Amino acid sequence: MGKFVNGINDFFDFCKNNEVLFVDFRFTDMIGAWHHITYNLHAINQESFENGIPFDGSSIHGWQPIEKSDMILKPDANSAFLDPFTADQTIVVFCDVYDIYKGQMYEKCPRSMAKKAMEYLKNSGIADTAYFGPENEFFIFDSVKIVDSSNCSKYEVDTEEGEWNDNKDFVDSYNTGHRPRNKGGYFPVQPIDSLVDIRSEIVQTLEKVGLKTFVHHHEVAQGQAEIGVNFGTLVEAADNVQIYKYVVKMVAHLNGKTATFMPKPLYGDNGNGMHVHMSLWKDGVNLFYDKDGYGGLSQSAIHYIGGILKNARSVAAFTNPSSNSYKRIVPGFEAPCILTYSCQNRSASCRVPYGIGKNSARVEIRFPDSTANPYLAFVSLLMAGLDGIKNKTIPVGPMDENLFDLTLDEIREKGIEQLPHTLRGSLEALIRHNTYLKPVMTDIFIDDYQHMKFETQVWPVEARPTAYEFKTCYSC
Repeated sequence: MGKFVNGINDFFDFCKNNEVLFVDFRFTDMIGAWHHITYNLHAINQESFENGIPFDGSSIHGWQPIEKSDMILKPDANSAFLDPFTADQTIVVFCDVYDIYKGQMYEKCPRSMAKKAMEYLKNSGIADTAYFGPENEFFIFDSVKIVDSSNCSKYEVDTEEGEWNDNKDFVDSYNTGHRPRNKGGYFPVQPIDSLVDIRSEIVQTLEKVGLKTFVHHHEVAQGQAEIGVNFGTLVEAADNVQIYKYVVKMVAHLNGKTATFMPKPLYGDNGNGMHVHMSLWKDGVNLFYDKDGYGGLSQSAIHYIGGILKNARSVAAFTNPSSNSYKRIVPGFEAPCILTYSCQNRSASCRVPYGIGKNSARVEIRFPDSTANPYLAFVSLLMAGLDGIKNKTIPVGPMDENLFDLTLDEIREKGIEQLPHTLRGSLEALIRHNTYLKPVMTDIFIDDYQHMKFETQVWPVEARPTAYEFKTCYSC
């Protein structure tokens, strides 16, 4: 993220020069949702940054009990940027959460956890910097309808690009017939690609708030898009994901549309991933590069991959933390669940990008999605990778064949693990296997996190009948 402010004094100068009226303090909860509280600028001073902003921690799901509800937001002045969507000039500031009862950064604050992970990395002696480059895909729909009651459960999304509209009469328009249709959305020009202008508007808005972009394009599915944002350090990259999702949803909203990062909103078409590129550096040197290694990767990079794939079943509790996540990671939709690595092979969970050099050597993990809290997802991937480096873990592979063509028996014969097929499976793996996370995540956090996911995702979804179950079971 581009820096507009350097330090607290510069913050107030920036506000004065830009005629700011309001300060919007924002923080992230365990799920990954962004929360905010807005102050009039004249009510904020240097002490607000040094002493923090009070708020009620008991009103955030999974956080404090009501008898210990007072908490403090610690603003990060260097993160400030002007909100491009407010009617009155407003500046946004990222915050970490401080626990007044334990006198430390809050153990359930994801951004604080990300900073703790970076300190752990430096202290480990392995590296001093970790770079992350997430690729967040999204859909832009014209409408969404949702019903969830005791006797009725249904949803309906719509986009003019949908093949289901081939015979539709449009009230204020006409049916052009130009559509990407199922799995036909990768790189067609206009008029099949109807999202060019709205993507360009999103790109321009992202640049205004400090994110550096390099590409935008239509993705494979109907109504699906992706915008390339430059990589950053772990905290920077996670901050950027929060801004990116906010801008995408707001630009769509102001254009009379609705954007979603939901992993699998369309049955039978590709879903939304958050492929994550990673590299470790020390003293300005990329530790993942070796021109003689497989695909240009060093042995440390291979061990890093080994750690992620070894721990992937529990990592998925953070990188794929919704029940809908597991409707995406099925064979045939460029969303791999087979835990191996390969060069240029998008059917493997870890892809080694083509043509990497000493400054671009990296690994790409392809199973995460955007329901993930970006701070927790990146932390879990980093800690799993470091565990692999410490233990010199060798991953299964490389596998350069189309893994989607393999049968389950063939996968087992090759000794390849798979991701769990449900969120329950990932959470149970996290409960059983979380030692590699302990330097950064406390027992209290892990326990509360998995309980919250069971209560808000696993049990409610398992208890609800679906339309397909009526279709197959009603006449039993």
